[in-house]
Amino acid sequence: MFLLYSLWFYYQLINFLFELSGRKMEFLDNLVLPQSAEHIELLHYMLMLVLFLFVPFISVILGGTSLSLYYRRKGFESGNPVYLRFAKDVIDLVTINKSMGIVLGIIPLLICVLVFAQLLHNANTPTIYYLVAAFFLTSISIILIYTYKYSLSLKNIFDSIKDFHSYDPELNEELNKFKKGNQSLSFKSGRYGVIILFISTWIFTAAVTLVTYPNKWMDEGVMFLLFSWEVLSRYIHFITAAFALTGSAILFAFFYWEGGKKNITGDYKDFLRKTAIRITLIAALFQPLFLLINLFALPKEALSASVFGYSFIAIFLLFLAYNYLYAMLKESTLKFSGHVFYVLLFALLALIVKDQLAMGNATREHSSVLIAEFEKYLAELKGTKEGQVKLSGQEIYEVRCASCHRFDQKLVGPPYDSTLPKYEGKIDQLVSFILNPGKVDPAYPPMPNPGLKPNEAKAIADYEMIEHMKHVFAQRSAEAGENGEQIFKLICSACHSFEKNMVGPAFNTVVSKYIGNEGNLVTFLSDPQKINPEFPQMPNPQLSENQRKAISTYVISEYQKRQGVASK
Repeated sequence: MFLLYSLWFYYQLINFLFELSGRKMEFLDNLVLPQSAEHIELLHYMLMLVLFLFVPFISVILGGTSLSLYYRRKGFESGNPVYLRFAKDVIDLVTINKSMGIVLGIIPLLICVLVFAQLLHNANTPTIYYLVAAFFLTSISIILIYTYKYSLSLKNIFDSIKDFHSYDPELNEELNKFKKGNQSLSFKSGRYGVIILFISTWIFTAAVTLVTYPNKWMDEGVMFLLFSWEVLSRYIHFITAAFALTGSAILFAFFYWEGGKKNITGDYKDFLRKTAIRITLIAALFQPLFLLINLFALPKEALSASVFGYSFIAIFLLFLAYNYLYAMLKESTLKFSGHVFYVLLFALLALIVKDQLAMGNATREHSSVLIAEFEKYLAELKGTKEGQVKLSGQEIYEVRCASCHRFDQKLVGPPYDSTLPKYEGKIDQLVSFILNPGKVDPAYPPMPNPGLKPNEAKAIADYEMIEHMKHVFAQRSAEAGENGEQIFKLICSACHSFEKNMVGPAFNTVVSKYIGNEGNLVTFLSDPQKINPEFPQMPNPQLSENQRKAISTYVISEYQKRQGVASK
């Protein structure tokens, strides 16, 4: 019954915090400022540095408190003082002092909330709600864990005066009452603190994972998200990493830092060595497996050469740690205690960099939206209209791109005709890449940021796609034959869709005028003219008369079909 009540209590607490975090969103929105490309890049670096502080600290807090509670209970049940001493030493080690709980635990998480609120402004994702809930839960758990730490110190004081008996029976009764109350407080604060910390880090992991999957931003509720395999695999990865780092921190603090602790007896020293190495080795062995699972679960748009590079660095460091741990076991030595800690710490930092790079890749499209909003905001401040200075895509290509790129030959960068097919029908992704380029093909150097404005990036993306399609019109039209659907898929869909504007306007906004006048559309396709100044000139697809009729019939039929579905 107690377990069921506890689960119900935590479920209600999470729901309350999500509701509370929702009320805080208006406050966070008021703090958000328009972000330029440089500011967004700076925010990503700031987030990375904050996580360098928060993740290692909260990892050893979680692992250390769990070990302390386990060995304290085991010590009480067996009457073994070694276990009780270990429980006290571990919690003192990982909590350091009460200031560190605020400086490394609460403040960094608050900064994370504020940074994510900037990066995900106007995004249709509940990530900020989850982060705010994780912040409140983590704050509560840190308070409870530090209460547990100081209650153990009080226990030592009570134990030191256990033989004291006053002639005043009321004083003896008060002392016994305080002793029992402190013991109860110790168990409850530690147990509830670590449970809440497990829940808060689970929610934090879910929030950060969700950012990397933009296609799922509005698809999943909180419980479905928490129990999704992407989140569970990352959370288990975090838990094992937390215990591996905690075990190595015990080795570092007791046997390496400042020459090691001097007041350790032979039996206790042997217990520390065996326990810490066993915990570190077992937990570290799971790291490569979950790293690879999480890596291959990433969406395609989140991947890059840098993501794979930092993953390789982390795996290399993990195997280096295995080597040191094996030497410590085989030779019964402690001289590699510091090496193991530093290697695992840097492996964890490499994983943080990998995750942040993947998140940056996955949110490029949303970042381009924020940059466009900033340009508009800046134009309004200057009293000018957005896009007052207009350059054609061809002009930008000749000034910025032509020195490194050609359409049909390799220069500094790859030929466009080999890279642009993957962006056909995905012009927004091409614009995002131009605004925030990254290394994709290891055979070429990373593309530098051209420093374009969003409207300029859109112009050059449109120009590149149109020129690319001119190069493949003959081949594609031969492949498509006189099948209207194939002509659309192989030629038209590179620049058009029915639902949204891309290089050209959405068909749903232009096709209606050709219903009953299909011949006009056939004529237009024989010699396209510029009609809407918001879009570039449509190139002549060089279709035969029968092909123009086939694609006209298909487009009008598909439009009517979609309108019919939409009206039902």
